[in-house]
Parts: sequence; structure tokens; C-alpha cells
Amino acid sequence: MDTARILYLSLLLGAVGFYYIVANRRNMGQMLRHAALWALIFIGGLAAVGLWQDVRPRLAPTQIAGNGVLTVERDFSGHFSVIAQVNGTPIEFLVDTGASNVVLSTEDAERAGINVDELAFTGRAQTANGTVRTAPVRIDTLSLSGIQDERVKAYVTDGDMFGSLLGMDYLRRYESIEIKQDRLILTR
Repeated sequence: MDTARILYLSLLLGAVGFYYIVANRRNMGQMLRHAALWALIFIGGLAAVGLWQDVRPRLAPTQIAGNGVLTVERDFSGHFSVIAQVNGTPIEFLVDTGASNVVLSTEDAERAGINVDELAFTGRAQTANGTVRTAPVRIDTLSLSGIQDERVKAYVTDGDMFGSLLGMDYLRRYESIEIKQDRLILTR
């Protein structure tokens, strides 16, 4: 299938290129300058996509853990996000003190090995996007910067969510939750 797409795009690019050469045959110098400019733009786009994996961690939250204390820097969007291991799979969570429960998006639940097709979406929850259906689950292991909990109660939603939420059911496991300037400090 990928070979067919590459062939199709190559033929399309070839047809557009042939038309461009025929249409601009009298201005060959200008045409070559434009072609070089577009080639540089294309290479720059490829470089940006390739470098995104290196740049993204700098834009993502920083988690510093030690002695039962987890410090999380505010991310570029103004929220506190953490990367937790759910059943051994890294999942990004928004720390949400306004959420009652741990909530996994359908995509994150599937990545963590939860068979979403077998869940009973019998519950309802109010979100910023309206009412969504939820299904209760137990997460075998949830590990946050070396602090591991087992059999964590959570919910999977079938609604449109931007990601997963780490709500108060989980945050209550910490002795204290502090926000100091641009840092969230969780202490066990």
C-alpha cells in the first residue's frame, strides 16, 4: 500500500513538474531559483519533523523525583502534566484536582493493554465537552516516578478527550499537594 502511494505521489509530482517546466521554459533561470527555494522549504520541513522528537521533551513537563517527593514543572500550556507508567506503558496525564477520578482516554487505555471492546460503558461523566460514557476498570500498576500503586481504580471514557486525567482519587494517596509558583510538589 505504501508503494502505491509513493508511486501515485511521484507521478503527481512529475506531472506538476513537467507542466511547470513547459509553462516557464522561457524563464528557465527564474524557474530554477523557484525550484531551489521550494526544495529548501521542503528540506526545512523534513528537518523540523525530524527534530520534533528532540525538541518535544523540552516543551513537555519536567518530573524530578526523590525521597517520596515528586516535583513537576508547569508545562508550556500552563498545566501540570506527568508521565506515568500504566501497566508498564508510559501515558501522559493532566494533573486535575477538579477531576474526581483517574480517567483514561480510549487510546491510552488500549495502549496500556486494556481491551476497550470488552468494557461496559454504563457510567456517565460531565466534561468540558459535555456528557460522556465511562467504564470502570482496575489498573494493575500505576507508577509515577518510581512510586508504584497496584489495582488503581480508574475509568475509561468513550468520549473525545485530549488525553488522560489524574484526579483526586489518586492524588489523595499523597500526604501533601503544593503549588509553589510554577511547580507542583507531591509528597508521599
